[in-house]
Amino acid sequence: MLKIVITGPESTGKTTLAMQLAAHFKTVWVPEHARAYLDTHRGTTPSCPTINYRYSDLEKIAKGQIELEEQKLASAKNLLFCDTDLITIKIWSKVKYDRCSSWIQEQIKERHYDHYLLCKPDLPWE
Repeated sequence: MLKIVITGPESTGKTTLAMQLAAHFKTVWVPEHARAYLDTHRGTTPSCPTINYRYSDLEKIAKGQIELEEQKLASAKNLLFCDTDLITIKIWSKVKYDRCSSWIQEQIKERHYDHYLLCKPDLPWE
């Protein structure tokens, strides 16, 4: 099984690319758990969907991302496309709070991905 992470800044087409690649290769993709989590637990604003998160949310988001990835892995066929990974959560944490939980950092070391696709912010903002 090849696990491929699609990463990059907001509004660079990561979700669209993950969905289209999964459809093309007849497999599944892992959505970004943070979006659903924040919609449910914190509420969002259209201009900045992650504005309302707290430091305490980040480990919960990371755990949900891993759980979702493991669920999708069970039905993937040769390839699994991930619309983010824990490195993105670490970046949020370091930028906003100048720290990152040791649990997230350990999970980053333990989880393996085969390829990363880095999206460039060259599309109109959505």
